[in-house]
Amino acid sequence: MQHKMQYIELKNRLKDYIVFSQKQIKKIYPKFNIHNFKEWQKKKYIKKVIKGYYIFSDLDISEPILFIISNEIYKPSYISFEMALSYYQIIPETVYGITAATTRHTYKFETRVAKFSYRKIKPVIMFGYKLKKYKNHIFKIAEVEKAIIDYFYVNAKLKESADFEELRIDKTLFDEQVDLDKINKYLKVIGSDVLSRRVRRFLRYMKHA
Repeated sequence: MQHKMQYIELKNRLKDYIVFSQKQIKKIYPKFNIHNFKEWQKKKYIKKVIKGYYIFSDLDISEPILFIISNEIYKPSYISFEMALSYYQIIPETVYGITAATTRHTYKFETRVAKFSYRKIKPVIMFGYKLKKYKNHIFKIAEVEKAIIDYFYVNAKLKESADFEELRIDKTLFDEQVDLDKINKYLKVIGSDVLSRRVRRFLRYMKHA
């Protein structure tokens, strides 16, 4: 009964959190006994995402919720690559797992909640994302233009028309959403001739697709 009361109290104190860490709990609730976590996982009150991070088991998991979790468990990071392109419906395929850009090491977490994949980018490229509101929460996701650049940045093999064709880009949605001037502006900021050539070759392909 005491455990149940503590759980209810903790849940009330963490009502504004999607995912929470042990450090956050200690800050909000200094008297909390961390050893209760194992008991609560057995009773399925809470669910472990990765070491040190948890969610409440009754959390309604949706795509934006997974984006928020992704941002939180491996910082700094923002949603990009395949997941962002799918979010904007630029590519048709359903993406397996949440893909994100980070300045930390490339890493993958296979969790009971979802698969979270992070690809390392240089600090100079850590820009071009926006803050999107979901209910009372915020998640970071690449702008569509930056998602394209990021995707080419980590996929150096994409060079020729045959490679671009395999991406199955939705031409209509691409033309509606993508600001070519912004892409060129971002490429100039990044300053990589190799990356710029590949992305601009892709843009020429899309122009005649």
